[in-house]
Amino acid sequence: MTSDQPTPTLQDVATAAGVSTATVSRCLNFPDQVTKRTRAKVMQAVNALSYSPNFGARAMASRRTNTIGAIIPTMENAVFARGLQAFQDELHSYGFTMLVASTSYRADIEEEQIRALVGRGADALLLIGHERSPNTYRFLETQNVPTLITWAFDTSLTRPSIGFDNRKAMRDMALKVIELGHRNLAFISARTTLNDRAKARQSGIEDAMAISELRASDLHMVETVYGIEQGATAFEQVMKAASQTTAVFCGNDVLAVGALRRAREMGVRVPEDVSVIGFDDIELAEVAYPALTTVHVPHREMGWRAGKALAELVTNGTPIEAIELDANPVFRGTLAPAKG
Repeated sequence: MTSDQPTPTLQDVATAAGVSTATVSRCLNFPDQVTKRTRAKVMQAVNALSYSPNFGARAMASRRTNTIGAIIPTMENAVFARGLQAFQDELHSYGFTMLVASTSYRADIEEEQIRALVGRGADALLLIGHERSPNTYRFLETQNVPTLITWAFDTSLTRPSIGFDNRKAMRDMALKVIELGHRNLAFISARTTLNDRAKARQSGIEDAMAISELRASDLHMVETVYGIEQGATAFEQVMKAASQTTAVFCGNDVLAVGALRRAREMGVRVPEDVSVIGFDDIELAEVAYPALTTVHVPHREMGWRAGKALAELVTNGTPIEAIELDANPVFRGTLAPAKG
């Protein structure tokens, strides 16, 4: 999404701060060479104007670097790998290079990465999910840098997205689980703070419970960071705090595989005693034992469509069309009817 507002320049910052452009440049590149008072004035102007340093490439007449940035929450598991590979392959076919950064699920790091990629001349950005501060979006608009949201889909928001409805996908899976007689449900989730995908998946389970005349407030929640060991620990917490649980939903397949491992160690049979459900359908889901029931996310299609959309926008000015993709339940060996 772009804005008609002119991109702020070094001169704009200098005027606002009441200093020379050379002082602004020194402050940004060699902050130790200016006084604290001057640095504070300059940085106040930088933030007020949403200025980003020009690293040279953006000064070219074409204002094109043929690079597109992708900022993902983590590189520590395979959740984003398929989609990112397809995204890069499609960009390459248009002559673009992908720059990738990871935020460790921290909003402050994401904002730093966005500013860094914009400062280095990224022609557009791929972002995961809609939820971030208004200041970040305002910065992107001021800098006239197009953005595309993936791994989420919401037509009520102004920024285009090519992805899937996390809430609907998890609701559909939860309804199938409840149809099998499960009434005591738990959810091992990523931390929901500033993570609209995790919150939407929680809401999807709660929607299904309400539709099925179960109390959504009875959903037993454990929030953790994504990882196999974290999934194992969270599963043990669930079984100790809510031993009546018969179905455990997991925010992704990595957590679910951790849950399966801890279930074996605890002597809990899956799916005879407890069913375990993942989300994403990465390769790990098929090789897990038992093979994991999960929600299939169209990672590759999402990636190549996103790559095509951003490349066409930057190259030809083609507006991005929001596209909702299907994310459907995949039933394997970790789900069975509830006992009794």
